Amino acid sequence: PSRLGGPWLLGLLARLLLWGSPGASASYLRRSSSCMPIPQRMALCYDIGYSEMRIPNLLEHETMTEVIQQSSSWLPLLARECHPDARIFLCSLFAPICLDRLIYPCRSLCEAVKRSCAPVMACYGYPWPEILNCNKFPADHELCIAAVSMDENSSSRRMPRASCKDCELEEVSTAKEILESLCANDFAVKIRILRKNTTTTISDFDLDPFKVEVLKHGPLLRTEIPARLQQWLDIDATCAHNIMRGTHAGVFIVSGEVHSDKVVVNKAYAWQKRNRNLHQAVRRWKHHRCPEQAG
Repeated sequence: PSRLGGPWLLGLLARLLLWGSPGASASYLRRSSSCMPIPQRMALCYDIGYSEMRIPNLLEHETMTEVIQQSSSWLPLLARECHPDARIFLCSLFAPICLDRLIYPCRSLCEAVKRSCAPVMACYGYPWPEILNCNKFPADHELCIAAVSMDENSSSRRMPRASCKDCELEEVSTAKEILESLCANDFAVKIRILRKNTTTTISDFDLDPFKVEVLKHGPLLRTEIPARLQQWLDIDATCAHNIMRGTHAGVFIVSGEVHSDKVVVNKAYAWQKRNRNLHQAVRRWKHHRCPEQAG
């Protein structure tokens, strides 16, 4: 995982200097608590920005073996990129920073991570665990670890969220198969996607509004398609990340379904010169009649 700890750690230490006494949940350490190096085998929190953690941790894991075993079960969720502060939140509990008092995550941090990550967990049949009940954590006016990714200009900023559905670029197929796919979906659009940053765990993506060619609008108004697709890029970071494959910009043919509050991309093809079948399908689409139209 990328190194997220620097700014967060400095911010936490600055807070500690301002507080003369701990909050209700920032209790002094138990006698049995001790500092231990965060091992490299603990992939969740290794290189998070500090090198030592407290054992037992805030989830009452007594041994490093137990910590590593329990924390590793959260790695797939991080891979879904459900929230940029998910790693900080989890490591504050699994690997609490080694200070002279226990510092818990703020309730608002827990709630922000839960809002984005719990729906993804539910897709795979896992409820948000009671041990991470946000009501157990201190309010923001107490000494606690706050969110790092908060937008100062908008407290209601929509955080990128993972998709429950795996989304990858389609392999080259025949023009006939591509046409059948376009017919089966509600909408189909040729778009250009731009990566806004490469420095954070979750990349933000923009739709180039001047490079939108509507092939099929379905139940959508043509004028609303750019905004709906930008919303898709904002909330479906995993899908966009997989489609981009590390590139900074790209042109794609995407098609999908229209739900009441969002669009869901089902198919994505890279618009490349070598994909002649895709170019042929798009040319033929203007005069193509889908089976239900032909009937």
